[in-house]
Order: sequence, then structure tokens, then C-alpha cells
Amino acid sequence: MSGGTLAVLALTVAAAAFVQGASGLGFALIVAPVAGLLDPGLLPVFVLTAMIPLNVYVAWRERHSLDLRGARWITAARLGATPAGLALLWVIPGGALGAVVGVATVLAALVSLVAPSFVPGRGAYVGAGVVTGLTETATGVGGPPLALVYQHRPPGELRATVAVCFLVGEVASLALLFVTGRGRPADMGWALLLLPALAAGAWLSRLVHRRVDARRMRAFVLVFALVSGVALIAGS
Repeated sequence: MSGGTLAVLALTVAAAAFVQGASGLGFALIVAPVAGLLDPGLLPVFVLTAMIPLNVYVAWRERHSLDLRGARWITAARLGATPAGLALLWVIPGGALGAVVGVATVLAALVSLVAPSFVPGRGAYVGAGVVTGLTETATGVGGPPLALVYQHRPPGELRATVAVCFLVGEVASLALLFVTGRGRPADMGWALLLLPALAAGAWLSRLVHRRVDARRMRAFVLVFALVSGVALIAGS
């Protein structure tokens, strides 16, 4: 990886960590399309690995707002769907993964933009967990289904619950990817190398997360996802 590519990736990771730390979503929607454009081989291990320390931090910072009931249902469904997400990687040709990530990103953003307000229940939790297990394991992008479930809940509840669900799911997905030979240790190494950038973004989010306009931040993330997803599709 060239110095210029690494610099772009570091800036992207820092910005994505700030956005997710402030709003509760957006890291994978921002990083996955950019990583796919720079090096499709980074997906999904790089994104999954980079999100683990970020979600540990956010989950601890927002722990008092956690929706434990929702987290249990989502996590159970997400873990159950993880093997099916791995199966998607086996049937998607390596050269087509970037396009798949782009399409998944655009569709997720569009659904998030038009979804009506609702109060989540068991069915919504389970549905979000299943879809997240499929898409996050295959592409690293799993936030939109959880954002849909919690988009009309208090920001702290969204941040805490999404972080906990992500954290458990990311560890499970990475374990399965490496056990089955679909993960590259080098991709974890790049994520570790960019920890300072991730830490900087997460620290900055701490300064504003209680004052940020969550609606505007969410709109920014979704518009960025649409543009990045289209660019990734066009470049595949």
C-alpha cells in the first residue's frame, strides 16, 4: 500500500470514527466504499477489525443508555445469520465484491432515508439482526438495519446498543472468516496501523456527541454513503 493510499485511508478512518462516535452509525458506510475503491481485498476484514476498538469505546462511554432487551434479540439473530453471510463470500467472485458493497451501501442508505417512524419490537430486532449478520460478515457494512431500528430512539440509546451489537457480531464474523480461510492477517495489520487515526476521531467525537445534531449528522452519513456507493459501483 502506497503512502498516499495509506494517508487517504487514515483520514477516512478518522472521519468515520468521529461520525460514528458522535451519531452512533456511519463508520462502515464511510470506510467500506473508500477501502473498496483503494483495495477491494481489504474487505471485510479491515473494516471489521477497525470497528472493534471503536465500539468498545462507544459502548463503555454510553453504557448507561444501553437497551439490553433489544441488544439480546439483535445479537442472537445476528450470530445465527453469520454463517449465511460467510456463504455469500464463497459465491461472490473476488472481483465483484466491490460492486456488491457499492450496491449494498446504496440500497441501505435509500432504505434508511425513506423508512417511516416506528417503535421497535421483537420482530424488528430479529429482522435487523439477521440482515446485519448477512451483510456485515460478507461486506463489513451492517449498520443501516440497526440504524433503522433505533433511528427514532434517543441518541445515547442508539449509540450504546448499536456499539454492543456490532462488537459481538464483529468478533464472531472475524473468527469465522479466519477459521474458514477467508480472512487475511495482513488486513488486520492495516487496521492496527491506523489505530491512532481511529483514536483521534473517537476522541474528537467525545467533545461533541452530546451536542451534535443527530438528524443532520445522519443525513450527512447517508448522502456520503450514496455517493461513495455509486462511485464504487462505477469503478468496478
